[in-house]
Amino acid sequence: MAQELVGAIVALVCVALVYMGMAARVVKQYERGVLFRLGRVAGDVRPPGLTLILPFVDRLQKVNMQIVTLPIPAQEGITRDNVTVRVDAVVYFRVVDATSALVKVEDYKFAVSQMAQTSLRSIIGKSDLDDLLSNREQLNQGLELMIDSPAVGWGVQVDRVEIKDVSLPDTMKRSMARQAEADRERRARIINADAELQASKKLAEAAEQMSGTPAALQLRLLQTVMAVSAEKNSTLVLPIPVELLHFLERGNREPAPSGEPGSRPAPGLLPQPDAERDPRGKTPDGEAVPGPGLRLDPPTGGPDLEPGSPVTAPDGEPAAHPGLRLDPPTGAPDLEPGLRDGTPDAEPGRHTDR
Repeated sequence: MAQELVGAIVALVCVALVYMGMAARVVKQYERGVLFRLGRVAGDVRPPGLTLILPFVDRLQKVNMQIVTLPIPAQEGITRDNVTVRVDAVVYFRVVDATSALVKVEDYKFAVSQMAQTSLRSIIGKSDLDDLLSNREQLNQGLELMIDSPAVGWGVQVDRVEIKDVSLPDTMKRSMARQAEADRERRARIINADAELQASKKLAEAAEQMSGTPAALQLRLLQTVMAVSAEKNSTLVLPIPVELLHFLERGNREPAPSGEPGSRPAPGLLPQPDAERDPRGKTPDGEAVPGPGLRLDPPTGGPDLEPGSPVTAPDGEPAAHPGLRLDPPTGAPDLEPGLRDGTPDAEPGRHTDR
């Protein structure tokens, strides 16, 4: 009898242990348990720790309450200014209501992923390229609001949404690179012009300061010469006093007064008055007009020649007319001995005036 009682107690203990093993559930700290009894939600959400259920009647579903990092696949779209881009992002969310996350949506992670992709494409179509590149904070807030609005009913809270990368076509990258280069060059020119303006003001002040002491200007010139000569080059610097340049400039501007020597050109430089002539080189009487370097003087003591009679020299060669004299034209170069009109004489010591 005692043995049967002991055996029954042992059996009951074993059954109790098996029952406890089947009924006991452990909920972790970062989880919450939702109890379904015969398919319906029973009671409140089970807290972390040890909890008991009815075997074969209850089913405990655990929900992770940690923040989930969900990457959004790259979405290709056209911006408002008609530029094709590829944008990918990442969503940080967590479950705040375990019962709603299990009851109101089949798979809350997949639902959040699809909503994030749709919202991202919508944001791309409503934004300009400049906003996608420079104003990402505002776009992140708008994208977070678009995803969080339907997710609140699913028991999910979106903590943060970040746009990771914006991929542009190669042609657009080259265009933006040229634009950035042109903008940097413009800023460099503006800075250079501002520096020139400031330097010009300082130089004007320095020139005004040096104008009272010409020796300071000469010393500055010598310092410049020393700076140039210090470099190893073949530059030859010949300093000229500035006062000499001013003196020469004043001399060129002041004409010589009339009546003083040098105010009237030499007699040989005056142009000889030519007789009135027509474009064919004849006077109204039909006579030939001498050239600009010929002047007719009346014969002195020579015989009167008839028109057409030749004039010969003692050696039998034609001689120049006594009343015909050749004056050098104004501005003509001096000829060397033995040269007349730039051609050598036939014989040394003999020439013919023309």
